[in-house]
Amino acid sequence: MRCKNKNMPELHQRASPASGARVTGLHRLLVTGLAAALLTSCALIKPQEAPRDTFELTAPASVAGLGGGTSAQILVKLPTSLKAIDSDRIIVKPSPSVVTYLQGAQWSDTVPRLLQARLVEAFENTGRIGATARPGDGLVIDFQLVSDIRRFEISNGDAIIELSIKLLADKSGLVRETRIFTATSPAGGSDAQAYVAAFDAAFDDLAKGIIRWVVGQV
Repeated sequence: MRCKNKNMPELHQRASPASGARVTGLHRLLVTGLAAALLTSCALIKPQEAPRDTFELTAPASVAGLGGGTSAQILVKLPTSLKAIDSDRIIVKPSPSVVTYLQGAQWSDTVPRLLQARLVEAFENTGRIGATARPGDGLVIDFQLVSDIRRFEISNGDAIIELSIKLLADKSGLVRETRIFTATSPAGGSDAQAYVAAFDAAFDDLAKGIIRWVVGQV
């Protein structure tokens, strides 16, 4: 026979009105907190950016004034750069200390990779170089072209490209020559098409100057 303590409350008693009020208040608090959390998470989700137009850089088809050319085989290493340049965005600088990116536009690759590919293409287009390659192509190399991108931007309505380049003898590791190349071309407008055309013109001058310099050194 089970004993029952008369002083113990029944386990299945109905909740008192005060207890019900506490439960209702807790429920309301939980709902309010959940709603606030959902609103916060929604605010943190950024709206999806519209697709950007993608642009290419064009290598010069030929270079005048190369004379007899050279049989040297040249390795064009991936240029180094600051992080702001090492991206696929088109840089527009409203002032020397401010970096912005052109909305709705991008390059087909990061700027260092794009410059490397187009420099190799420019050397090959001359038909006056023994061979030109990138690391991993498996050629026996005579000289390395080691570069750093100092500027690749639109500033005051002009496209400006500046590269510091070292010509390195591959076998000895000695630097044959160092030179800074700068090219500037005015943009005919303030949209992506105008900016890219200005970059193309600046790169055409820059690449031709680099090729003439390299051929003259090797």
